[in-house]
Amino acid sequence: MIEGENVVLYPIFLDLSGRRCVVVGGGGVADRKARKLLQARAEVVVISPEVGAELESVAVEIHRREYREGDLEGAYLAFAATNVRKVNAAVAREAKERGIPVNVADSPSEGDFALPSTLRRGRLQVAVSTGGASPTLARRIRGELEEAFGPEWAGIVEEFDRARRSGQERDERLEGEVSRCLSRLRG
Repeated sequence: MIEGENVVLYPIFLDLSGRRCVVVGGGGVADRKARKLLQARAEVVVISPEVGAELESVAVEIHRREYREGDLEGAYLAFAATNVRKVNAAVAREAKERGIPVNVADSPSEGDFALPSTLRRGRLQVAVSTGGASPTLARRIRGELEEAFGPEWAGIVEEFDRARRSGQERDERLEGEVSRCLSRLRG
């Protein structure tokens, strides 16, 4: 459970390729979570009586009905993202019983993990989290970082990868580019 000011969350990037991730809810919050899961190549399952067209376009499997006990069978991750407190609490309870990590949108303290606000440039990902305390603040900080980490970072990461794989040292030009980009953070 994410609870209290002394909780320290462990940052981790997961490979969700082909893993069943259940999103309970059909609104905007559920849509955002499902889209991120799709980007991670997860098998997205949506359970909600009403599913918007955008959310429908990202789900592999859709159950147009209310959540019911047992819906998390085989899930790797669960997301409680409805606008009904009782339903979100039931999803969290089932996830705990099954040992499935759960994110609870309306009550982060009931969940096992918080989702960071992420900036992505190719394979570079920068994540900002407030541990669920203020997603708005995390998004604001990420927005500020977007200026420092422009589109050129995708290419920089690829060049570093090529150098690492070939056993070569990074050249001075590339190191200079990294220094220039990072100097934007210092102002």
